[in-house]
Amino acid sequence: MALGGIIVYDVVFIASFINEIALFVNMNEIVEGKARINVYLGKVSKKLPVFYNPNMKLNRDISISLINALGGEWQIALPLAGSGVRGIRMLKECENVKVSFNDYNVEASELIMQNLQSNGVTGDVFCKDAELFLQLSTGFNYIDIDPFGSPNFLLDIAVKRLSRGGILAVTATDTSALSGTYPKACMRKYWAKPLRNELMHEIGVRILARKVQLIAAQYEKALVPVFSHSSLHYMRVYFKCTKGKKHVDEVLKQHGLFKDVGPMWLGQLWDKDLVARMSLGSLSVIKDECQLDVVGFYDIHRTCKRLKISVPKMSVVVAAIEKAGYKVSATHFNEYGVRTDMPEDEFLRLVGSC
Repeated sequence: MALGGIIVYDVVFIASFINEIALFVNMNEIVEGKARINVYLGKVSKKLPVFYNPNMKLNRDISISLINALGGEWQIALPLAGSGVRGIRMLKECENVKVSFNDYNVEASELIMQNLQSNGVTGDVFCKDAELFLQLSTGFNYIDIDPFGSPNFLLDIAVKRLSRGGILAVTATDTSALSGTYPKACMRKYWAKPLRNELMHEIGVRILARKVQLIAAQYEKALVPVFSHSSLHYMRVYFKCTKGKKHVDEVLKQHGLFKDVGPMWLGQLWDKDLVARMSLGSLSVIKDECQLDVVGFYDIHRTCKRLKISVPKMSVVVAAIEKAGYKVSATHFNEYGVRTDMPEDEFLRLVGSC
């Protein structure tokens, strides 16, 4: 715009343009697993031209380990594919998989095609609204919902397009709601009251699981968790789908309250046989944790603070629990947590005597 011969620049436009240049400069080739791809590196946010979050590598590692442990053939849908790293890794690190990539961002779709070509693998690439992509499909036996925030907006159509015996993988990054920082938001989004203490991440996972199961129940699909974890800024649950009213009724029977919060899924968070076949890396404690079919755990530090005693060594407490004839394990939800089937009053007495 010119005023008296002087050009006046739109400051907002210039700032945006400079930011885009900075992001473009930060495109780099990265190696993750067996994939070598180009991604935009920078502050992780929706402002990245094509979304890529290096902190979600563990999330992707687990999904690949789970597919390999399951065996079989998989028609995989990635409605929010971003850079395509997850799908490209699946194609290169798993057998008998076909991957359909989708991202509403045109640049993302183009980058996925480039990354597929440079890795010598093929997949179907779409550029549609995520919900429309699933709606127009004929269905899949593995659907991965990995959004920036709540997965709610895709749950209904994902459940509809999930085949019998299929896997639905759901990530939620709005952990402030699920972990109890914003209980009203949790009630609105997940229809449950969260817990804000040492158990908050496990309770959040269980609340998320119930919400997904309720969506599926409407269509007579029973979704049972086969693997779950809470890591960094997100919660993740993998469900196996079984069709039929009786199966749905069995799932709903396992919904309820725990310590006056919820409702939530009170059943197992892991399939023991599947976990035994998986490579879990930093989550290897789950191999022991999944053996205990109990809700919640005890935090040694919180317990000792409550008893006003010094904190004993974890190994001493674990040995004492085992000697008393109970099962015990550490938990990935809390570094000071002890998961056991020992009743709380007995556990308090035991810790007090250690």
